[in-house]
Amino acid sequence: MGRTIVVTGAYGFLGRHVARCLSKQGHIVLGIGHGEWLQEDWKFWGLSEWKRSDVTLQALKQYAGEPSAIVHCAGSGSVPFSIQDPLADFERTVETTAHVLEYVRTSAPSCRIVYPSSASVYGNAETIPIREVCPTVPISQYGTHKLMAEQMVTSYSRQFGTSAAIVRLFSVYGCGLRKQLLWDACRKFSNNDYVFTGTGNEVRDLLHVEDAATLLMTATEHASPTCPTVNGGSGHGVTVRDVLLHLTSILQTKGVPTFSGTQRTGDPTRYIADTQGSKAWGWLPTRQWAEGVEEYVTWWKRNFL
Repeated sequence: MGRTIVVTGAYGFLGRHVARCLSKQGHIVLGIGHGEWLQEDWKFWGLSEWKRSDVTLQALKQYAGEPSAIVHCAGSGSVPFSIQDPLADFERTVETTAHVLEYVRTSAPSCRIVYPSSASVYGNAETIPIREVCPTVPISQYGTHKLMAEQMVTSYSRQFGTSAAIVRLFSVYGCGLRKQLLWDACRKFSNNDYVFTGTGNEVRDLLHVEDAATLLMTATEHASPTCPTVNGGSGHGVTVRDVLLHLTSILQTKGVPTFSGTQRTGDPTRYIADTQGSKAWGWLPTRQWAEGVEEYVTWWKRNFL
């Protein structure tokens, strides 16, 4: 029999893939968070139980029991939202993390915590590929709040011996994601709109959501009071221009992407992960970005064309 693991934010894009990944490995997965979900749907994603609730200390005490691990996927997932409503972003990211940490400290001290953070904590990194020891100078509220949550996790490990691990995810994508580059591009192309912000030369490290999920599952085995922090990326960069050109070739669009030259607030220019830390755990990404984009287009056509 597998362990009991709580996934906060299991309704979200990353959370549901983490839940299914854990379930496939034989674990009992309990989900807590926001979202209207039919039982057949949450069972499809591998949950044994789903509780629609704010992620609070009281809710965790009521629903979580004494799990062996919590993968804390609840929180904000949008740079633009963090700029539009920084207080709400803080509450979703920083406050929920504080509640999870207090729950473990007071009610489940043997429980391990895995925190999916973001490469946004690095800001505009000067050294590529980005190592975990690089300076953390976020340029958005989103990155700032992720870093604040990280600092709380590491402080609980240091002060209270909480077993934890932090994974700084780079550009996670995959079928079902209704935001960010691929989603925006598919919608724009369908409206014969080919103008994008930036220069097109921005570099991203694309990580398929299924690879992200397996890394977070692996992190549950490596969480400890030393709170290891690793990057979650493919280790390879691709320009936004190349991604969009590949997208247009698959969709066989009539237009060609052009760029305004205006940088969007909070967006970094170049991200590539140094993945030595995650590889030392025995984890390797399995999905290539071009294959993942083709898969995304198939999903888009099936659901929106």
